[in-house]
Amino acid sequence: MGLVEGKKAIIFGVANEKSIAWAIAQALHKEGAKLAFTYAGEVLESRVRPLAEGIGSQLIIPCDVTRDEDIDSLFDKVNGAWGGVDILIHSIAFAKKEELKGRFVDTSREGFNLAMDISAYSLIALAKRAYPIMAGRKGSIVTMTYYGSEKVIPNYNVMGVAKAALEANVRYLSSDLGQDGIRVNAISAGPIRTLSAMGISGFREMLNHVETKSPLKRNVTAEDVARTALYLSSDLSSGITGEIIYVDAGYNIIGM
Repeated sequence: MGLVEGKKAIIFGVANEKSIAWAIAQALHKEGAKLAFTYAGEVLESRVRPLAEGIGSQLIIPCDVTRDEDIDSLFDKVNGAWGGVDILIHSIAFAKKEELKGRFVDTSREGFNLAMDISAYSLIALAKRAYPIMAGRKGSIVTMTYYGSEKVIPNYNVMGVAKAALEANVRYLSSDLGQDGIRVNAISAGPIRTLSAMGISGFREMLNHVETKSPLKRNVTAEDVARTALYLSSDLSSGITGEIIYVDAGYNIIGM
C-alpha cells in the first residue's frame, strides 16, 4: 500500500515535464494518490494536459489564481467529483522579468503587487477554498519557497520579498487551520533548472556556487524536492505543521 494510497491531491504549478510540481505529482501518483491538475491559459494547457492524462488524471481544470471566480469554480468541480480533497500542492510564483534584474529599490508598484498576488496571496486564496472540503481528512498543504526569502540573492529582488510573505502565510495558515486537522508547510528548495528559474539573471552562477559551497557539494534535483513533498503530504509527517523544510544540500547552514 502506498504512502498516500487513496488520497486526493490538487497540483498547482505544473509548467512542463521539468517542473518541480510535476516531479511531486509523479511521486504522489506512484504512492497511490488520485490527482487533479490546474493550468492558466491555452499555452500551459497544451503542456499540462498530456502529462496529466499520461498518468490517468481525469480532472484537468483551468484556474487563474488571480481570479476568485476561477478558484471557486475549480473547487466546486473537485468537490463535485471527489467529495473532498486531502492534499494541495502550491508551486506557483511569478514576477515580471524586468523586476528580476537591476536594483530592488527600482521595483515598480505594479510589479510588486503582481508578484505578491500570484506568489504569496494565492496560497491564502486556495487554502480558504480548500479547508471546508479538507477539514477532518488529515489534510496537508505544501508550498514552495526559496532561501532568497531570508538572505539577499542577486537579481531575486521582489520575488525574495514575496517568498518571505509566503513563509509568513504558512505560519499563520497553520495556526488557523490546525484545529481542522490541516497541516501547512513549505519546502525551501535549492536552485533547480526549471522554466521559471532560468528567467533569473545569473542563475547558472547560482547553481555553480551552491554546488561548490554546500555541504553535499551538489545541487538538488526536482526528485529530491518531490520526495520531501511526499513525506509532508503523507501521515509520516502527521505532527509537522508551520515549518519551512530545507532541501538545498545543506547550503542554508553555511556562513563562511
